Amino acid sequence: MSNETDRIQNVKDITNTISPTFCLAKWHHTTIYLHTGDTHSCYHPSPHHIPLEEIEKDPSALHNTIEKKKERALMLIGEQPKGCQYCWNVEKLSDTHISDRHERNAGIYNQHRLEEIVNSPWDFNINPEYIELAFSNECNFKCGYCHPMASSSYDAEIKKHGPMPVKNHTLNVDWFKPYAEDENPYIKAWWKWWPEVSKTLNILRLTGGEPLMHKSTWNLFERLKEDPKPQLEINLNSNLGIKEAMVKRLATNVKELKDDKKIKNFKLFSSLDSWGARAEYIRTGLKLDLWEKNLNHYISITNAPVSIMCTFNILSVTSFTQFLQKILDWRTQYQATMNPGGYGRRIRFDTPYLKEPLQYDMMILPKEEFLPHFDKILEFINDNKDDNDATKFTELEYQKFRRVRDYFATANYDEKRVKEGRIDFYNWFNEYDRRRNVNFLETFPEMENFYNHCGELAEIAKSQPESD
Repeated sequence: MSNETDRIQNVKDITNTISPTFCLAKWHHTTIYLHTGDTHSCYHPSPHHIPLEEIEKDPSALHNTIEKKKERALMLIGEQPKGCQYCWNVEKLSDTHISDRHERNAGIYNQHRLEEIVNSPWDFNINPEYIELAFSNECNFKCGYCHPMASSSYDAEIKKHGPMPVKNHTLNVDWFKPYAEDENPYIKAWWKWWPEVSKTLNILRLTGGEPLMHKSTWNLFERLKEDPKPQLEINLNSNLGIKEAMVKRLATNVKELKDDKKIKNFKLFSSLDSWGARAEYIRTGLKLDLWEKNLNHYISITNAPVSIMCTFNILSVTSFTQFLQKILDWRTQYQATMNPGGYGRRIRFDTPYLKEPLQYDMMILPKEEFLPHFDKILEFINDNKDDNDATKFTELEYQKFRRVRDYFATANYDEKRVKEGRIDFYNWFNEYDRRRNVNFLETFPEMENFYNHCGELAEIAKSQPESD
């Protein structure tokens, strides 16, 4: 095992003494969508609403909701909160598989804070170590598996054309009315909480929408210049598909904040799930030439790493090695001197698998036809793996994709769910092509047999009563 996997295992042994389902993320990790007033402990459980009456009493209820406190209580007694099923699925595979729960526990672990949880009432209010924050859903992309809650462009499309013709992900937005930034009670609660939570906060991650399009993001940078937080690391998710001038402005702000020691560190994250025409098909609005230019602008000005978030989905499966080759190319192009154990890589990536919407879920693919693609990907990573060479993949990156491959190989959805997913797949991408003037079969010709099979199921479903 690598140093990193050793560290994860050591922290796993420690947290297991509290409970076999204990996850520090429930206490010290939170995502807060200020434009809708929702929160969850990470992106695997579905978000739940933050009652306005709770933040009126205490702005820390942006994180410390009553609902979340009840989930914490379950974890303390060894029960599995339903919303955390992603990790329970991975952990069912074997004792050796590393789930996101294990990784987050290792990333957040601090003995003092662990003791604080154990020695406090289950319902006490806590200032988290890590906050992911969305000020707005304003975004110039409309990625296929995204949602109007996270993209104003997607919101506009659904309002123009109506819900998509699928069973499992209608995207009906009649209920969805995001707050304007200047009138948002949740943003006001955030700035009330900021003086207190920023004292102990270690990482603040800005997401969206596209955070560089949000006034509050630039407001935060100005506040940090006036009132430095030298213990604080800022992370930011950007699609890197915006104007070059805006990325250069970001890089200039980052360099100033870091050089003047007004923050501890800054990390930039961007999202890609494939490469070439397939990547642009998945993420409407993406232009890869602009994306690479902006990547180069950012690294050239800041001399800082960039992490690529890859949400491995059904459209990633057949061409993922092309994306992995780009990772290797970028690592060679941008690599600085590394440290032993896999650290120092200028381009980093992760491969969690997507579980919803169902039509993007890899689990609706026939295993006998598509498992060889997973094996090919794993083989490619293994053939180019070396913890001590910063231009190569790490053992941990290999293990993370191994869990994706093994889950696909061994887990099974029931027949009804697979059928629904395949019908939704056909209906979704037919309508997707019509609305966005793209062509699935021209972009993914290797998936034609699967597409046609899904079409046959969809035609049969049209002729049958809903109850069947």
